[in-house]
Amino acid sequence: MDQMKVTYEVMLGLAAEMVWDEALKKYRAEKLHCEIDSALAKGDEEAFRLLTEELRTLEK
Repeated sequence: MDQMKVTYEVMLGLAAEMVWDEALKKYRAEKLHCEIDSALAKGDEEAFRLLTEELRTLEK
């Protein structure tokens, strides 16, 4: 019974970590979209290129 409890707790921890990781990824993607829009509005090609590359990497 103790082994089942340990296994359950480990699985619960992994699930929580997956949810946390997904939330962080979504937050960063939203920030990147805002920063990309800002770079476009300013005409900053270098920032646009770097930010879109980061977004592509994040979405892989």
